[in-house]
Amino acid sequence: MPKLNWLISVLACAGVWSATLPAMGQALVPYTPELNAEQLEQQGLALAEEAIQLVRFQQYELALPRAKLATQLASERYETWFILGSLYVQQQELDEGIKVLQKALSLAPEEAGIKFTLGNAYFQKGDYAAAATEIEQGLKMKPDVPAALFDLGNAYLKLGKSSEAIESYEKAIAQEKTFWPALNNIGLIEYEQGNVDGAIQRWQAAIAIDDKQAEPKLAVAVALYAQGKQEEGLKLAEEALSLDGRYADLEFLKENLWGERLIADTKTFLATPKMQAVLANIQTQPAQTEGQQAPAP
Repeated sequence: MPKLNWLISVLACAGVWSATLPAMGQALVPYTPELNAEQLEQQGLALAEEAIQLVRFQQYELALPRAKLATQLASERYETWFILGSLYVQQQELDEGIKVLQKALSLAPEEAGIKFTLGNAYFQKGDYAAAATEIEQGLKMKPDVPAALFDLGNAYLKLGKSSEAIESYEKAIAQEKTFWPALNNIGLIEYEQGNVDGAIQRWQAAIAIDDKQAEPKLAVAVALYAQGKQEEGLKLAEEALSLDGRYADLEFLKENLWGERLIADTKTFLATPKMQAVLANIQTQPAQTEGQQAPAP
């Protein structure tokens, strides 16, 4: 290998192999080749690319040390800090992630993606005002990003700004017609506002886009049951929970921004004898692949 041959020649030139053992008290000064800053930076960027590839295969434990080393080798490149910060957020190390992302932002203050990721980190910490601020600033730089518009809608929803949330969700849908999570969350708001039929329409539209999603199916099931359409609701709920049993957990529903009215109706629905039988049957079946989640709020 060329690199190995180079190291061998360096050692030979330095006389390390041919020298006799030093006398006591003498220090052997090793040959230290000059380090090329540009080469180090390229190695750092290559490590960052490796980290990204590992993330795609969900190999986070392998990706993290590479990303850390990348920031040392290419410390003036925002990309390495951005990747490391995103990994920390992915691993729920939110404080460290925010600190690293702020470093990335100091190197690239006009990079909207850093703002969006910071907003997501603040949302997960429960600082919804900071989340909204970061995402708003990112959208001023890059206004047509559906996932960012969705995240902003979620932050507004947590801040009690329902109208602003719906507006942001609708902008996301305008950019990407098949973005079902935004349709789903508009339905959540409309249900809390008492517009049950409107909510059902939103959830049915989400199902029409992707009928393998448990969340809108269960929401429709609960709404139909509350309207007296019990058999239809029970059948749809069984389909939903077969796709993803986590939606039978009320705490999980709250994490997914279900409001108080829908949570209360769901609790009543799940407590019925027929739904208890459905749940018992699902729990005895072999585990199935979980349905795709909506983008992280």
